Amino acid sequence: MLMTWATQVATQLSAGGWHERGDAPAFWPVFPIAFGLFWLAVLGIAFYFIRRRMNNAAAAADPTAGARSVLAERYARGEIDEDEYLARIATLRHRE
Repeated sequence: MLMTWATQVATQLSAGGWHERGDAPAFWPVFPIAFGLFWLAVLGIAFYFIRRRMNNAAAAADPTAGARSVLAERYARGEIDEDEYLARIATLRHRE
């Protein structure tokens, strides 16, 4: 029973199928394109997470960067004078 079924399948497959006409199905370019897009997506996601981790590490490396930028903005707007700006920057440097 199994042998006859296997023989029938083998006969049908060896008969040619789409090979009989000599040309492949029209959807064959979909597979290499999808494969390439898949790997581009994998590389893009990996790049995104690596960059995100690097940015977080850089932000954690300098904890006073936010304070210095606020201080520089206040000095630029004229809310504090140069002496106060320099004194506060010196205080931030000593805390590092």
